[in-house]
Amino acid sequence: MNVEFQRRMDRVVGAPLCRLLSLLPRARRRAADAPPPKKILVILLSEMGSLVLAQPMFKHLRESYPDASFYALVFQQNKEVLELLDTVSEGNILTIRNGSFTAFVKDSLSALRTLRFIGVDVVIDCELFARVGAILSFLSKAPVRVGFERHTQEGLYRGGFINRPVLYNPYQHIAQQFLTLSHAVDGKGTPTVKRTIVDRELAMAPMTIREGEIDSTRTHFEGSYPSAKQRRLVLLYPGGGLLPIRAWPIGSFQSLAAKAIEDGYVVGVVGLAPDKPLARAIREGLPAGMRESCIDLTGYTKSVRELMLLFHLAELLITNDGGPGHFASMTSMPSVVLFGPETPSLYGSLDPRAVHFHRGLSCSPCLTAYNHRVSPCDGDNQCLKTIEPDEVWAAARRILSAGKANG
Repeated sequence: MNVEFQRRMDRVVGAPLCRLLSLLPRARRRAADAPPPKKILVILLSEMGSLVLAQPMFKHLRESYPDASFYALVFQQNKEVLELLDTVSEGNILTIRNGSFTAFVKDSLSALRTLRFIGVDVVIDCELFARVGAILSFLSKAPVRVGFERHTQEGLYRGGFINRPVLYNPYQHIAQQFLTLSHAVDGKGTPTVKRTIVDRELAMAPMTIREGEIDSTRTHFEGSYPSAKQRRLVLLYPGGGLLPIRAWPIGSFQSLAAKAIEDGYVVGVVGLAPDKPLARAIREGLPAGMRESCIDLTGYTKSVRELMLLFHLAELLITNDGGPGHFASMTSMPSVVLFGPETPSLYGSLDPRAVHFHRGLSCSPCLTAYNHRVSPCDGDNQCLKTIEPDEVWAAARRILSAGKANG
């Protein structure tokens, strides 16, 4: 299903269903006091990057409920990211396909049957942009249901059956808000949680590297691209993913690639196989003498793990807002992340080495929980177009120089 169809189904089917379920007597009962939970489910269907930002929440849950079993419900394509976080055992990860409406409905019903069979005590629904998480949390019959509550805010309507409600806070990083959800499992106040925000709680754990993996990755990479051997590598991610409005202009990436090559670096353009036209445009926009130093790596890695191993060979990633910047936070490689329609205040990398660019125009951020990430922009994303390649490369040089000095 494309994004617009998902939004339409969420509005046409999800909202009325939430209202209907909210009329049931069981939906209006507040969560009673209960012993520490034994089975906790986390629903986080959205983008891969959000799963990375949920790592501190998973850590807090494990520390708070060491005897509990943890389960997760994610979209099928995001399962690998959750496995990399090493927070939920593979056998406890439930998945839903979203490639078609039929597959989505079939897998949702299957997941619901499994959840009822498991008998989870607590469901933590981390979703902001879709109602299916709230619906499944209620139908799972879990006695404690944690999720975001709009109170009197517009948007975010997800029924009235979240019995450990957490007020969505547009002024706090989403990783902190996920943490608040975990505190709400046994929260008693109104609002449910009143906690002090501590940034050090957001520290990221690095990915687990198996013996010989990085050496094997380097051997394969240098064998495939001899021109990169013994050279310093800078990676670019020009794709916008599901939301192309988040993409910096391809001409800006071309200029950036030229500056990196002029300074002696080899540039690798990463992305999925469908991003090949972007890599081709960057490469072909360079002077002929530079093209050998620009490598098309779109489709080169076959999994998120392979991409993150490749990150260990590079010295810097320059990327649009999205999953790759968050994956980098779990590796040895720093990043420069370009924001426009969304804001690093809410979705920035948790890596203290990361540099974020964000113009903060009068209309930015325009992708929010209040508009289901439907931007009113006409496609002329000045919030990104006004970020100049010169200033981005200047920041990159500072990071690269510091890395060289430390190396």
